[in-house]
Amino acid sequence: MSVFCSSQRFQVLTTGVLCAFLNSSCASPAPKTAVVPPNIGPDSVVQVAAGPGYARSRTYKFFWGRHYRKEWATPVPVRVFNLSTVVPGGLTPVQAGGSFQTKNLRLVDRNGVEYVLRSVDKDATKALPVRLQDGVIGRLMKDQTSVIHPYGAFIVPVLANAAGVYHTNPILGYLGDDPVLGKFRQDYANALYLLEERPDGDQSTVRSFGQSAKVQSSRKVFTNLVASARYHVDARQYLRSRLFDMWLGDWSRREDQWRWASFPTPDSSTRYQAIPRDRDHAFFKFDDGLLTHIIGWVKTNYQSFHKNIRLADVEGLNRAARPMDKSLLVYLSAEDFQQVADSMRQSLTNDVIRRSLQVWPPEVYALSGEEFTEKLRSRRDQLPAVAAKFYELLARDVEIPGTEEPERFVIEPAGVGQVRISVYRAVQKQAPTLIGQRVFNAHDTRSIKLFGLGGNDVFEINGLPDARIAIGLYDGAGQDTIRQQTPPATTSNRITLYNSNDGNTVEVGKAIQVKDYQPAANEFDGTGWLLRHRLY
Repeated sequence: MSVFCSSQRFQVLTTGVLCAFLNSSCASPAPKTAVVPPNIGPDSVVQVAAGPGYARSRTYKFFWGRHYRKEWATPVPVRVFNLSTVVPGGLTPVQAGGSFQTKNLRLVDRNGVEYVLRSVDKDATKALPVRLQDGVIGRLMKDQTSVIHPYGAFIVPVLANAAGVYHTNPILGYLGDDPVLGKFRQDYANALYLLEERPDGDQSTVRSFGQSAKVQSSRKVFTNLVASARYHVDARQYLRSRLFDMWLGDWSRREDQWRWASFPTPDSSTRYQAIPRDRDHAFFKFDDGLLTHIIGWVKTNYQSFHKNIRLADVEGLNRAARPMDKSLLVYLSAEDFQQVADSMRQSLTNDVIRRSLQVWPPEVYALSGEEFTEKLRSRRDQLPAVAAKFYELLARDVEIPGTEEPERFVIEPAGVGQVRISVYRAVQKQAPTLIGQRVFNAHDTRSIKLFGLGGNDVFEINGLPDARIAIGLYDGAGQDTIRQQTPPATTSNRITLYNSNDGNTVEVGKAIQVKDYQPAANEFDGTGWLLRHRLY
């Protein structure tokens, strides 16, 4: 969704102020998209500007930002896509799609491998009511596409490969009035696109997707994660991807921005590794205008790609992915975060950065090359500090979910100010297996919540941890057992059992507080847990 979609009231106010200064500027037509080059043919190269209409006056830019307007307005040499020959055997369009901003077209080759055309130019006005789309607010929303670097996605593969992060491999091209488009011809002809592999299904031949034979959506993966502990995410690999996001300044990393490479393990489980997709908001440049700077104070997740990553901005930078981060990184320690960050900092060398920027046309490099070189180097060197802040934010209030199967949660002291949480898979007729374990320190953590979700779970309290950490036990669905081993009578603690009274067995001493409660929709079971991830 557009950077302005959730700020419409604010826009109306600022638009009125701006119009008083600019008179006719607000009445100007919406920015033009790429100009149709004359006399194009298959396998030719044409000069195309991604968005010539984003060029604006000095006064307009003072209020609404310089952004990447020069990059959008500069013509560059672009290959013309011929769908019959762009890959061996050609591509056949099969399905139109896209979000409020990006126009997508799914294609398939002769072997059934899927690709996607994604429009370089964006148009977020479709998120508005029809009556507003052609008005002042609609034009401002369209104009703010210039906060995105039109060619930013093309430098990512070299960087991601060095960082050990999976990635797509976009190719820039111009699609003319190709007859192969068929019924999609009117809506998709004569525009600038990136063409890339679609991370789905059998990708065993694609190295940048881990050569996984089964790539799945976030909806499918998270459904499996809450169904059974036999499914798990490679947390360190996901952390590497998330730190890479922060390095690029990519703040729009909600669940649908990911696909997952799956791999069978020797114990008949499934391990998932993250495949980031859609780099539309990487290298975001928003706060270089008076009014956009003010909006950035209100919408703190609109983080711009600066030379320095301010530690105070790390929370806003990661707000969209916070539900995922809290679930998938819950068992990693501060040392894990530092090890991954140090590894990435060493891998992302100056030479890697230089080679990544060389994929740009010379015209684009002349405008952005020096700026990006400086910023990428500086932000790389900050990765350890950013990782430490990221850990600090996630460690403050922790949530540990079970699954729809039975689990055994073990809570025990681990020293002064420390508590150890261990979670085991406890399916009948199978030996208990450790799902995850972590020692929490009161210096970092103020609360821990354990969610049983489904199954007949066991919450086992072995001694009472330090009272500086509040611990909540949420039984969820199923008939659970909550027991305290040799409970001391008076030891101070802050453990609370939230008992839904659906047939649980409670064997705890007076030191444990028990509260009757009605579970919230996103606390009760696996289906409810998916609500937290906007996937149900």
